[in-house]
Amino acid sequence: MKYLYRDIENQLNTWINEQDRLPLLIRGARQVGKSSLVKQFGKQFQYFMELNLELNPEISKVFEANLEPHRICDELALIYNTPVEPGRTLLFIDEIQSSLAAISSLRFFYEQYPELHVIAAGSLLEFALSELPSFGVGRIRSLFLYPFSFNEFLLAVGENQLLDAIQRARPEKPLSELVHKKALNLFKRFVIIGGMPKVVSYYVETGDLLKCQQVLDDLVLSLQDDFVKYKKRVSSFMFKGVFNSVVAQNSNKFVYTKATPDLNRGQVKLCLELLSMAGLIYPVTHSSANGIPLGAETNVKFRKYIVFDTGIYQRILGLELSDLILKSNFDSINKGSIAELFVGLELMKVTDKRNELYYWQRESKNSQAEVDYLVQKNTKILPIEVKSGSKGSMQSMFLFLDEKKMDMGIRVSQENFSEYDKIKVFPIYAVANILSKKE
Repeated sequence: MKYLYRDIENQLNTWINEQDRLPLLIRGARQVGKSSLVKQFGKQFQYFMELNLELNPEISKVFEANLEPHRICDELALIYNTPVEPGRTLLFIDEIQSSLAAISSLRFFYEQYPELHVIAAGSLLEFALSELPSFGVGRIRSLFLYPFSFNEFLLAVGENQLLDAIQRARPEKPLSELVHKKALNLFKRFVIIGGMPKVVSYYVETGDLLKCQQVLDDLVLSLQDDFVKYKKRVSSFMFKGVFNSVVAQNSNKFVYTKATPDLNRGQVKLCLELLSMAGLIYPVTHSSANGIPLGAETNVKFRKYIVFDTGIYQRILGLELSDLILKSNFDSINKGSIAELFVGLELMKVTDKRNELYYWQRESKNSQAEVDYLVQKNTKILPIEVKSGSKGSMQSMFLFLDEKKMDMGIRVSQENFSEYDKIKVFPIYAVANILSKKE
């Protein structure tokens, strides 16, 4: 499978030359491309040593004797017949969640062997970290890798010039209608295939949407098979039921009683927490939005969940591909929640603040007012309303602006860049622009 560029490479290239360099821990859901990313990055080094603690569990014994990093490296050099030399070797510990001792060793690499480049990666890491009494705060740097963003997808399909045009556009300077329509068509294809690297790579190589659906089916089965690894006291059946319920309730306030009739609230809550830890779902929490940070005034009783990838989402629901491609308004497909899902995922990829998505709902029994997303930009709160087509009222937004005494709101839709009243309009494919320095 051909490797495709990821934006996170910029952070890796900065890290390589940092003076006070910390060991890196690449985190994220399974099959989002962590191993491929590090292997590609490792080509910059003369020597690359890869340990996969899941495929070769016996290697974990190297870390269990003691956590002295020079001893560990000397032993690994003998086992793999590869020199470990600072500045010339990249040590990559993959699937590190399989060994608590290996995770604990990372802090000692910083304290006793900081000149060596060390990267670790793993899935379900949050489960392993929760079992450690203390983790190397200030001694280990975490980076989160997500499925492809739309901007990364454009680069993958060779649309560099289109991406540049989108990034330069703004509400006061819209794209031409022909360019706007081209971007919308590519956006719809991206919603269908999603951002999982294997699917994106297959699309780049073949352009076959139907075959991509088969790859997605395989990924769905693989993810469900992984449920058995999440927690021994929770059955895979429970995980599957709650995960599918999140898919069904996507972008709506999550109702526990709709999850599965055989589970009580405590069991559902546990499954939601573990699925969030695994990076398969993300909470969107109600905030009163009276000031920053947005997380200071939250109400977890009002919480929505979104699935980690649009391709996985549409495949589980069995949405019609022809509808997604041909119809200009997603409202008629699944009440527009796939548009809201896409926007939430894009915002999270841009901000890189996992589990820190917020929305606003008027706290009144007689009011249905709701703003889909709230983001913080510098010292300002930006309210974002998602419209799945090119029409729709903005009553909730204007109510929010009036109540919070704010002077600007964001509308995300299939419209071109524009502005009116107190609203700036961004096309749905340009969500990343909202938080760019130009705005």
